[in-house]
Amino acid sequence: MPSRIVLLFTHLLLALVLGFSSAQQAKTFSNPVLSSAGADPHIVFHEGFYYMTYTTGADIRFRKAASLAGLDQAEAVQVFQPTGDGCCNVWAPEFHLLDGPNGKHWYLYYTAGPEKCCSEQRMYVAESASTDPMGPYTLKGKVFDAQHDFWSIDASILKAEGKLYLIYSGTPQDHMPYEKPQNIYIASMENPWTLSSERSEISTPSLFWEMQGAAVNEGPVVLYHNDDLFLAFSGSGCWTDDYKLGLLKANVHANLLDPASWMKLPDPVLTRSDANQAFGPGHNGFFKSPDGTEDWVVYHANAFPGQQCGGARLARAQKITWGADGLPIFGTPDPLWVDVPLPSGDPGLP
Repeated sequence: MPSRIVLLFTHLLLALVLGFSSAQQAKTFSNPVLSSAGADPHIVFHEGFYYMTYTTGADIRFRKAASLAGLDQAEAVQVFQPTGDGCCNVWAPEFHLLDGPNGKHWYLYYTAGPEKCCSEQRMYVAESASTDPMGPYTLKGKVFDAQHDFWSIDASILKAEGKLYLIYSGTPQDHMPYEKPQNIYIASMENPWTLSSERSEISTPSLFWEMQGAAVNEGPVVLYHNDDLFLAFSGSGCWTDDYKLGLLKANVHANLLDPASWMKLPDPVLTRSDANQAFGPGHNGFFKSPDGTEDWVVYHANAFPGQQCGGARLARAQKITWGADGLPIFGTPDPLWVDVPLPSGDPGLP
């Protein structure tokens, strides 16, 4: 074969190999999802885009991308700046598309308090002007139970049987300077910013793995599967390397305000992995793959021991599988900087 033809063939083969490699690369991402942020992460896939928010401490910012792999490079846009009594120490934002009195709007729930941290933290909600998750948002007010207006954080939404519920972490009464134990509470809602029942305590830290550093149950969020509700929560002090995820389980048809309707799984479902540089994995969210066939968890973790509850916590995501017993399998935290297949239906980076 003439040398010119051999050279041309070699170039074509190399181009095919590189093209295949690029296509493969475009269909993967690696953890962390964000390389320099991501504590208390929350992701929603909506109408072709991933929207992500997380704790900044000062305001609420969203990132938007067509692929999970694109969130790290997406601009962090400020969508809301809390003011007044809830101006500061802004934690754990979440946003949910809900039916309000004036139709569908996005409702942005977050924790905040006065400038001095952190004994007066409470839950707040803002409403979007339209069905665009990017806002703008207008404050609706504090979300609270008048009978128990105590320290409360990490508001999230549960929907079941056409009813709306608020789930959150709180304390039996206000203490100074920090409030422990932290329990998980549920209350029914009249609308996305008003509670219609007193709170009901559905989980309190009682197991050894929930009490490392402090007796804490926080960060509740719901995973829906058939007729089952799985309420994930974070146990132990967030400043410890042994912060981890546990689960409560209930049936969607049960009386969810009755503590007896909820069963706590005895063992945690996502724990530290020293080998994979995941210390203190917790405060998670759930999201669906773009085609709706997969469940994914997003959570934060530190890459090194002893980094506590600060800015070193980075967001990570991985697919959930389901066991024959109907329970979700979270697996071991994925290692950092290793290629992982994107969620099903994710187009990848261009």
